[in-house]
Amino acid sequence: MYQFHSRVRYSETDEYGRLSVTGIINYLQDCSTFQSEDIGRGVSWLKSRNRAWWLTSWQIVMDRYPVLGERIVVSTWPYDFKGIYGYRNFTIQDEAGAYLVRANSVWFFFDTLQGRPVRVQDEDVSRYGTLQPRLEMDYAPRHIALPEACEEREPLVVAKHHIDTNHHVNNAQYVEIARELLPEDFQIGQLRAEYKKAAVLGDRIYPRISFTDDGAAAALCGEDKSPYAVIWLGRRREENHD
Repeated sequence: MYQFHSRVRYSETDEYGRLSVTGIINYLQDCSTFQSEDIGRGVSWLKSRNRAWWLTSWQIVMDRYPVLGERIVVSTWPYDFKGIYGYRNFTIQDEAGAYLVRANSVWFFFDTLQGRPVRVQDEDVSRYGTLQPRLEMDYAPRHIALPEACEEREPLVVAKHHIDTNHHVNNAQYVEIARELLPEDFQIGQLRAEYKKAAVLGDRIYPRISFTDDGAAAALCGEDKSPYAVIWLGRRREENHD
């Protein structure tokens, strides 16, 4: 297991003084990035071998949102590698060890020169050490069904602030785009994201969203109507914002 300690900064909070949804995702992906950098399997090592880990799905459960100034522990560990895929859990805990956030993620290994997924080799993952048991949580399916009846919203153009080191839209940015489609009183208790293809600088994204009693599903589509990403946002049942 890999961990780092932090404290929720004002710049990371939302209008309720809690760590924002984007802030949560950033902490999780920072944690796995730190681990890879620390064991010598980070961004530079991957680039030198024309390789990258690309995220294919998230499931993130917010048990309680961390609040401004709160000290937190962010943890991650891979629990399986199989074929082209890597499977990784994450948690954010408070100082007493209680879970604030629990997450599951599925990644695939990509050959950036050939433009195709490739099988994970021992040298790619051996430094992560012994695989740890999978986190106890209710695991949702990776694929997200989108209802036929959807509201179409105004398209947007991918800008520089959406782009990461892989030169495409960062996974957290898709979630942020989907969040902008929600009504003001919608509080997120869980999210799932399925990434289909990469949007790049200058692409147009056409959002479509459908609401149910327990949440909302958003498809962020290209001009051909096929989705770059499908995001499910589960409604938080609590009436307060603590």
